Amino acid sequence: MSDAARLDGKVIAITGAGRGIGREIALLCARQGARVVVNDLGASAEGEGTDSGPAEEVVSIIRSEGGQAIVNGANVADPAGAASIIEDAVKAFGAIHGLVNNAGILRDRIFHRMSELDWRQVLDVHLNGSFNTSKAAAPYFKDQGFGRFVHFTSTSGLIGNFGQANYSAAKMGIWGLSNSLALDMERFGVTSNCIAPFAWSRMTAAIPADTPEEQERVERMKAMSADKIAPMVAALLSDAAAGVTGQTFGVRKNEIFVFSKPRPVKTMHRSEGWSPETILSDLLPAMQTAMTPLARSADIWPYDPV
Repeated sequence: MSDAARLDGKVIAITGAGRGIGREIALLCARQGARVVVNDLGASAEGEGTDSGPAEEVVSIIRSEGGQAIVNGANVADPAGAASIIEDAVKAFGAIHGLVNNAGILRDRIFHRMSELDWRQVLDVHLNGSFNTSKAAAPYFKDQGFGRFVHFTSTSGLIGNFGQANYSAAKMGIWGLSNSLALDMERFGVTSNCIAPFAWSRMTAAIPADTPEEQERVERMKAMSADKIAPMVAALLSDAAAGVTGQTFGVRKNEIFVFSKPRPVKTMHRSEGWSPETILSDLLPAMQTAMTPLARSADIWPYDPV
C-alpha cells in the first residue's frame, strides 16, 4: 500500500459514526492509521432520543485493534455541540485534519403532508449540521494549510425521489456548501468533496416497499453494504487526494462514478429580446430536446449492483 494512501498522523472527526456508513468509515480510518473522533447522538433514524452505546462500541473496537479514538455525543444541529466535536479532537489529539459530515435523519412524507417541523428538523441536522461542523473546523484547516472535508449528499437530491423534499433539499444544500468550501479554501490547501452513497442502512430501511417494483429496489439496496463506501472516504482524506476538490462521487457496491456539475447545454438568442409569447412559441419547443426529464435514482440505476 502506498504511504500516501495512509492516514498516519491524521486526526479525523466523523459525524453519525455510531452505526451504518459512519461506523464503517470510522473503523477503516482508524485501520489506516488515523486517530478518530466518533461523533454520534445515538438518535433514531427520525432523530428521536439519544444513546451513547453505538459510538462507545465503535471506539471500543478501534481501541481493541490498537487504534486511538474518542466518543463525542453532541448534536450537530446545535452550533455549540458541533464545535465540541472539533474541540474534542484538538484536546484529545492536538489537531484536526479531516471532517466527514455523515450524520443525518429522515422524515419522509409526500410533500402535501410534510409539516414545517419535518422540513426544519431534517435541514437542521443535514445542512445546518454540516455548516456547523465545517465552520468549526475551517479555522484550523486554514491556519495549518491543510484540511479535508468529505460531505454526504444523495441521489435523492442529485436525481430525485418521492416523498423526500426535505431530505433532497438538504442534500442539495450540502452539495452547494461543499462546492463553495472548495472554492473558498483551495488557496489554503483545503479540499472539499461530496459522496452520494448507495448502501443498506437504518435510513434506507425506511424506504417504502409496497409494490413489486419497490420491493425489487429494496432487495438491490440490501446487496450494497456500508463498508463499500468507506474506502472512497479514506482516499479523499489522504495526502494523495490533494488535487481532488469540488467533486461529487457516487459509490454503488464495487462501482464508483463521478457526477457532472450543472452547466448550460443549449442557448438561444433573440436580438429584440423575449416576450412571454415568443418564449412559449419559439424557445420552449426548440429547447424541449435538451430538457432533462423527471427521474428517480432507480430509473438511472435499474440494474443490479456489481
